[in-house]
Amino acid sequence: MVLKETLRITEIFSSIQGESSKVGLPSTFIRLTGCPLRCQYCYTSYAFTGGERITFDEIFSQVKSIGNRDICVTGGEPLAQNEAKDFLKKLTALQYHVSLETSGSISIDNIDSRVKIVMDIKTPDSGEVSKNDWNNISLMKKTDEFKFVICSDEDYEWSKTILRKYSLDKKSIVLFSPCTESMEASHLADLILKDRLKVRFQIQLHKILWGDESGR
Repeated sequence: MVLKETLRITEIFSSIQGESSKVGLPSTFIRLTGCPLRCQYCYTSYAFTGGERITFDEIFSQVKSIGNRDICVTGGEPLAQNEAKDFLKKLTALQYHVSLETSGSISIDNIDSRVKIVMDIKTPDSGEVSKNDWNNISLMKKTDEFKFVICSDEDYEWSKTILRKYSLDKKSIVLFSPCTESMEASHLADLILKDRLKVRFQIQLHKILWGDESGR
């Protein structure tokens, strides 16, 4: 039986935020265990299983001891745990600046409106494009962010189509990020400039600093 007000946690750590509009800010990361997706470029597969079940209060205590005001709840896929939405509400009530990194495969309905949602839209080359829950787009706020990890020219063209089909750049910030294993960052930047897209180019800063090292 799962105890109320607990989450299965892989790690809690302090680092520099490497993505989104908060890039560069010292942040505390809470990595929840478990994910229903298996994206081909995933570098946090160690969070698929295992972890430790921890009470909300224990998590809050660790977060307080670290001392950062910016908190990123990530995974895995955080929303795969039923208790996650309640946890986000209570964490935000403690006056932290909370962001949620989600794959977009699970409904974001009923997430506390103070939480910044960074939603990954899975491209064909991710291997998980069929898992996108397109109903989530209408639930995104102006302060939220869409993210595309782009692995190839074909991915880029597909992402452009989705961008225009749903007018994503009129709803929220849109991030285009190159898959480090298969897309040259400069090439993606050139494509964005050529097509005059209203998106934000980003490189994962934490990978530049520390590679795929866990807890960084």
